[in-house]
Amino acid sequence: MRLCLLVLFSLVGAIGHCQEAADVVVADIVAAEATLELVGEGYKFTEGPTADADGNVYFTDQPNDRIAFYDFAANKTSTWMQPSGRSNGLYFVAPDRLIACADGNNELWSIDLTTKEHKVLVSQVDGRRFGGPNDCWVDADGSIYFTDPLYKRPYWTHTIPDDNPRGVYRLSTDGKLVRIADDLVQPNGIIGDSENRKLYVADIGDKKTYRYDIAADGTLTNRELFCESGSDGMTIDTERRIYLTGNEGVTVFDASGAKVETISVPKGWTANVTFAGPQRKHLFITAGDSVFTIETTATGL
Repeated sequence: MRLCLLVLFSLVGAIGHCQEAADVVVADIVAAEATLELVGEGYKFTEGPTADADGNVYFTDQPNDRIAFYDFAANKTSTWMQPSGRSNGLYFVAPDRLIACADGNNELWSIDLTTKEHKVLVSQVDGRRFGGPNDCWVDADGSIYFTDPLYKRPYWTHTIPDDNPRGVYRLSTDGKLVRIADDLVQPNGIIGDSENRKLYVADIGDKKTYRYDIAADGTLTNRELFCESGSDGMTIDTERRIYLTGNEGVTVFDASGAKVETISVPKGWTANVTFAGPQRKHLFITAGDSVFTIETTATGL
């Protein structure tokens, strides 16, 4: 099923940097004559997309406790793993591993793609549970960065206090866990740029997205406001444009933080986005009970 695409171009200056509108170049992110394509529906709430080496996508349907799979070549979705620890954000690590923010028990998992067996990487910090690992990104050295906000789940059989610390954490390959950001209201979406040593974190609770430098030891330095927009999920392309999600659909910001395009999605909430396909030239978008793709001129990083 194909749906008409409404691409809205924003000529507003960079929200976080107060540029004049005349300085902003509108980006043609969507390929000519491309349409937003509905490729899966009937879910409860889709999240956490990540693409494997062939451009196929794993994504979550958290209320239904499953990880689904989108076969890009066949243009078909299927259930891949159920139950899945109430997984939310995912990140593919070549060649055969998924990192999963499994907040059924507030854990971070590593899932073997062949056996579908999981290993709990970390389940607590300072003797307490996490608020619920939400989204993650894996650096080139294998270190895992993940956000830990607090969204109380109806399926929890345990209690997390309202004042549970929010934060961003780094788990190194030797198992060392460090909270690397503790001054965010509700950290959510996260994406990194290994080559340029940058990390982007969305504070959805404060409607802001920040950019950090990743120091040699993996900690974060030089925090700067990237834009005054929070986000549920996010991705990045080779031009270092950042794709945010929320009630507008997918909003695209250039490397300076200027909003350059909005891709409308016919759902009340767009939760997450990643680049898919063998050439990483399609966006895969999770939105409520449905998932969509659209061809782009941009290439995923």
